[in-house]
Amino acid sequence: MGTAVCKSETPRRRSKPHDYYRELVTRHARRRILSLAVGAMALPALLGIAWGQTYPSHPVRLIVGFAAGGSNDIVARLMGQALSKRLGQQVIIENRPGGATNIATEAVVNAPPDGHTLLLASTAASINATLYERLNFNFIRDIAPVAGIMRVPNVMEVNPSVPAKTVPEFISFAKANTGRISMASGGTGSSSHLAGELFKLLAGVNMVHVPYRGGAQPLIDLIGGQVQIMFDVMPSSIEYIRGGKLRVLAVTTTTRSEALPEVPSVSEFVPGYDVSTWYGFGVPKNTPSSIINALNKATNAVLEDPKIKTQLADLGGTPLPFSPAEFGKLIVDETDKWARVIRAANIKPD
Repeated sequence: MGTAVCKSETPRRRSKPHDYYRELVTRHARRRILSLAVGAMALPALLGIAWGQTYPSHPVRLIVGFAAGGSNDIVARLMGQALSKRLGQQVIIENRPGGATNIATEAVVNAPPDGHTLLLASTAASINATLYERLNFNFIRDIAPVAGIMRVPNVMEVNPSVPAKTVPEFISFAKANTGRISMASGGTGSSSHLAGELFKLLAGVNMVHVPYRGGAQPLIDLIGGQVQIMFDVMPSSIEYIRGGKLRVLAVTTTTRSEALPEVPSVSEFVPGYDVSTWYGFGVPKNTPSSIINALNKATNAVLEDPKIKTQLADLGGTPLPFSPAEFGKLIVDETDKWARVIRAANIKPD
């Protein structure tokens, strides 16, 4: 008898040779596409690692939004020289004053995000975010925080001819001479201006604001007696204070400064008063994290150098060895704080 074959079974059809090769080519193409897709996703990370390994490949520019000679320039040159040794490439200081530091910030915002253009960021950035309604950038969005440098108090200082020798005495003097005391600053919206405005709000005094273009000339006029008071950043004024050309009444931080340990803080007499000027580094957004981390590591290493610590302390500074995230939080907190003061005092740019 023959072998029975189930009718429901259908003999398998053999694939033709060209069908087999077509399927093989299709599979190969799919694998190739998948490989390219995975490679494309990994490319930014690989480039970041490569850039981080070769960074920096040429001199680094450090953009400063103030003229040479001021506190920002002093900090930039001190840190720039030390960073040059750490990075193995020269850090070139580039002063771009004007626009209350907005010109310098915009230059960095539009620079290639390769870590070769840094911004010396300071309190001005957190003030300008509210003071100027129309900017071509958003600092928090467009500048990536890299590292903190230091925080310094401002100093409440007067010409020696002013009879007040303490903060309470000055408040009484100001109330007895309302509207007749000239308060100098480095310009409308500067840290020295905002420090004075916060004092006026909390102490309940009225002083006439006299804005200058920069921090050098108001100090000259304060020493000469053309104006009576200024809330200047400590690095710019400390030598005049030590030399007796200016009388310091208080520092503006909640704690006393090691640079002037006998000088009280304003908050000892005016509760809630707290002002400091901070400095740090920023880079354009989209700068690879490997480069940001390399810069952060180099900056924090500089801040650990005993010689640098001593130099910063001589300026009245407290180092800020922050991570990029910690420095970013400081910027956000300071932006919120000064926004409240600007709105309360109804401050408008010149």
